[in-house]
Amino acid sequence: MDYCIEEVKAHFKGLQEILFIPYARPSGISLDEYTRIVRERLDKINLKVKGIHEFENPLKALDDFSGIYIGGGNTFLLIKSLYENELMQGIRDRVEDGRMKYMGSSAGTNVACKTVNNTNDMPIVYPPSFEGLSLVPFNINPHYLDPDPTSKHKGETRETRINEFHFQSPITVVGLREGSWFKLKDGDLSLGGNHSARVFRAGQDTTEMSPEADFNFLMESA
Repeated sequence: MDYCIEEVKAHFKGLQEILFIPYARPSGISLDEYTRIVRERLDKINLKVKGIHEFENPLKALDDFSGIYIGGGNTFLLIKSLYENELMQGIRDRVEDGRMKYMGSSAGTNVACKTVNNTNDMPIVYPPSFEGLSLVPFNINPHYLDPDPTSKHKGETRETRINEFHFQSPITVVGLREGSWFKLKDGDLSLGGNHSARVFRAGQDTTEMSPEADFNFLMESA
């Protein structure tokens, strides 16, 4: 989080403690261990962290927090766990009506979108649905990688896979490069970091957009 820690601090300004969802748990580490890593990092900006797995009733626990952070890892494991714990609607309602500030990274970014179809992860578990929280009306491909013209890799590029997705769905997809983030505040969507983003719209040419560009059109995307 070092590259965006000031953004995190500003986003959760006024809060003393937030709720962390570690369900994606990268590399199979325990929920406790993942929460400990995040807790130690955010403690440096005086932000306390509670893991949702520490509560007997995860859904009821949402009422005790005004900020939530969903971490990265495997998107399929994450969304399966969210559905199983009946958290999807609860999180969506609280974020949309302003009761809760949301932050997600990697898998936590995927689940904030319309669907999780544009994750880079393997489906190691079978979730009941690919539908996300729909906090934004478009999809994001985190960790977007540009094609390497010197590579001998013959498999699909990220761009190829996103174009394949558009044979099945009209949902706009944004390739978000490492070190970039989206911020949505008071209905205004902006791109943070030093990299441009790649916007894929079904049936249209791909667009490269700088951090200075106006991204609000995405909030009206299919």
